[in-house]
Amino acid sequence: LQDLTGDGGVRKEQLRPGTGQPVPPSASVAVKYSGYLGNWNRLFCSNRNSKYPRLMKLGKDITLLGLEIGLLSMTKGEAALLILTPEYAYGQRGCPPSIPPNTMVLFKVEVLDFIDSEECDAFFELTYEQQDRLPLEKVLKVAATEREFGNYFFYKQRFKIAKDRYKRALSILGRSSSSEAEQCQINASKVLLFLNLSLTYLKLERADRALKYGELALEMDQGNAKALFRCGQACLYMREYSKARHFLARAQCIQPFNRDINNELKKLA
Repeated sequence: LQDLTGDGGVRKEQLRPGTGQPVPPSASVAVKYSGYLGNWNRLFCSNRNSKYPRLMKLGKDITLLGLEIGLLSMTKGEAALLILTPEYAYGQRGCPPSIPPNTMVLFKVEVLDFIDSEECDAFFELTYEQQDRLPLEKVLKVAATEREFGNYFFYKQRFKIAKDRYKRALSILGRSSSSEAEQCQINASKVLLFLNLSLTYLKLERADRALKYGELALEMDQGNAKALFRCGQACLYMREYSKARHFLARAQCIQPFNRDINNELKKLA
């Protein structure tokens, strides 16, 4: 067993290696876990039956010291057994009625995914004036992280939360740019978010909103095949067949061998 604290308080047995960098201290983590009393005779907490475990913020949603120390030693995809002494778990008092006083506990954990939100957390603690004075590079990084959160929730089919994260990212990209080059960078980030929002609103069966965000993307990039495709999908959903054909035909001209575009045109026909 690996002694993570040097005093035997948190010991770890790796069950399966992961990949990449360890979980950072400011991360939001998606974890599957089961907690047992020290002699394995009773399960006191688990989310193993959850299809899509929620993202939990270290230090906020995950506050058990030993569990946090263990997670900070793990990488994405890793599974491990963590053995926590009472000092790193529930202490002298325990947590009645589930956990008796001075009880060693065991956690079987698997890190499914994590997102480092340190810069986002710091950014949203600033005033609007302070945010506006930050270098564009930092603002774009925060927006990209918010988009990453949106993508995470989208792929977990939690479309309303994904939509809110995409809109949050858009809200910080409204700053005025000092040069054409900066504006191009901002617009490129906005186009990605418009496309994300267009697809998310299609999933939410709000084709009118999907069309709106697809058209906003086209205002910045007239030849964007994905934006044309999203607009075509939205119009088809709303049974505006002439407009759907207009958008999809333009998309097909740009990407004539794109299977999704061609299938949508067949559906339209």
